[in-house]
Amino acid sequence: MSDAQRLIEDVRSRFGPKAAITDPSDVEPWLNDWRGRFHGNAAGILSPSSTEEAAEIVRLAGESRVALVPQGGNTGMVGGATPPADGSAVILSMRRMNRIRSISAENRLAVAEAGVILEELHHRANGVGMRFPLTLGSRGSCTIGGLTSTNAGGTQVLKFGTMRSLVAGVEAVLPDGSVHDGLSGLKKDNRGYSLDQLLIGAEGTLGVITAVALRLVPAVASRAVAWVGTESPMKALDLLRFLEGRTSSIEGFELVPDDCLQLVLKHIPGTRAPLESNQAWHLLIEATTSDPATDIAADIERMLGEALEHGIIGDAVLASNEGQADAFWRIRDSISEAERAEGPTLAHDISVPVAAMPRFIVDASAEVERAFPGVIASAFGHLGDGNVHFHVRAGTHAAPDWYASEGGRITHVVDDLVVAAGGSISAEHGIGQMKIDELERLGPPAKLHALRAIKHALDPLGIMNPGKLVR
Repeated sequence: MSDAQRLIEDVRSRFGPKAAITDPSDVEPWLNDWRGRFHGNAAGILSPSSTEEAAEIVRLAGESRVALVPQGGNTGMVGGATPPADGSAVILSMRRMNRIRSISAENRLAVAEAGVILEELHHRANGVGMRFPLTLGSRGSCTIGGLTSTNAGGTQVLKFGTMRSLVAGVEAVLPDGSVHDGLSGLKKDNRGYSLDQLLIGAEGTLGVITAVALRLVPAVASRAVAWVGTESPMKALDLLRFLEGRTSSIEGFELVPDDCLQLVLKHIPGTRAPLESNQAWHLLIEATTSDPATDIAADIERMLGEALEHGIIGDAVLASNEGQADAFWRIRDSISEAERAEGPTLAHDISVPVAAMPRFIVDASAEVERAFPGVIASAFGHLGDGNVHFHVRAGTHAAPDWYASEGGRITHVVDDLVVAAGGSISAEHGIGQMKIDELERLGPPAKLHALRAIKHALDPLGIMNPGKLVR
């Protein structure tokens, strides 16, 4: 019997059959990443139902020198929750820890365990007249622990920031089995280093998050959702600045090139073009208000009319009801699905300074298409916070193994352009195992040294999510 199997049997004897899963049919779905690019092996899944059980499992794993791979909804984009292929690690699933321990409109805080599904938190917050202002396409399956561990972004970062800005405190089991309790939600706490901030975005390499205190904001009284056409990313940023000078209500500002829209219309049933005119670039804009007396739709309609008169935009339509608003968002949320249906796609989640992003999109796309004839480079996403998904599709490139033969070279070109522009090769998806080599190649030396030092100090046995983020 291997060390991993002994650990599994020990956990089963202590905490019951639900805490240790070994049936291959139950384990197999969790051995692969969401995109199907990374495949691992594991003798089983350990699944605590409480912080105390999680702490004991981590302590036992340390004694046995068995590595643990923390996992939530397994919706990550960089293979960060996929176990190693050699079967040396065991999955530590947090999905049974799925309680919302407390939620308070008065304190504007919710305390949710790591396994709580984001959509469930949305529903619970709405029930007390509040909301948790972070959303993304996988909201029906991603978990609070995973979102915190990867410092997730989503479509509302422009106004509310990433997960790091929305977390008021973290409870986590550290690699030695001790429990860090930071759930008090104190606005001021100057007792040295912030363990909460170290754990946010650490991708499970410094411990396993068991619960999170989250900031809430008042529920939306009304929203306005518009689909806008314009001639270039430069004009798109002009529109953002135009709107920001007139309102603080903009929380979503998504850039969509026409080629991505056409892919969605081609592959996603039930979608239709929002505009009658042909436009080179599109924008999905959402504005919200918590004031019932504010007619946000009228405000945005007036501003877009002014932008049209100034030549900033070429066309626009305001959603006339919630169904139409959701249809607009469905187009944006379906881009990756449509790309997969079209063929192989190489995805890059990158950021550069906001002011530099429009020119970067145009120039970097042209550079990649020049360097690799036949491919199609396209960028979409969160223009307002300087983060786009820079995707390269096979196009007419003839190589049957295009992804394997050209993927590494294309990524090097893209990442070199990003770094030259003062940006980051990972804006919101994390490093995981997919980007670990590129981080080592391009990461600032001082930062890499600090990351390795912190990892070694907190996890000297190397049992927490090995092979992810930093070696």
